[in-house]
Amino acid sequence: MATNQALLIIDYTNDFVADKGALTCGEPGQVLAPAIVSLANDVHQSGGWVLLPTDVHTPHDPYHPESKLFPPHNVRGSWGRELYGPVKTWYADHAANDNVWQFDKTRYSSFAGTDLDLRLRERHVDTLHLVGVCTDICVLHTAVDAYNLGYHLIIHENAVASFDPAGHAWALSHFKTALGAEVI
Repeated sequence: MATNQALLIIDYTNDFVADKGALTCGEPGQVLAPAIVSLANDVHQSGGWVLLPTDVHTPHDPYHPESKLFPPHNVRGSWGRELYGPVKTWYADHAANDNVWQFDKTRYSSFAGTDLDLRLRERHVDTLHLVGVCTDICVLHTAVDAYNLGYHLIIHENAVASFDPAGHAWALSHFKTALGAEVI
């Protein structure tokens, strides 16, 4: 991978992946860890960017639309918001590098309300590799925004999951047919 590429590890937290997570994918999410860590190593070693956009919420926020849709999850400072398993370890080992960083997001898309697009353009990134959870929610909304911003998209099928198998399958198809993404 080249330096014009970035890997986005989307929402790979305990609440979305661990057995006791508030909104967990469970085993389908847990088995992604080796593929995600391998991709992170490849991107990091090639000089690319490894970014960890991570959902963050305030419980029962009456102004946040997700409060009406989902139970409290990814609450700032909680165990549920911590990165899951081997990805947490990988990040701890690499967080001091300038080309690796985690950032807060409060909406499904990693672009909504963040400076992600600006930071990617400053670094001349034009290709995004998307991994993480949930395929049909946060990965999908990030992909749609990236498509609308003109990024080339690569979705790693062995590194995305959802708690909704039908939604997962639909999103994988949608990436290809509506966003022109490579699904590998």
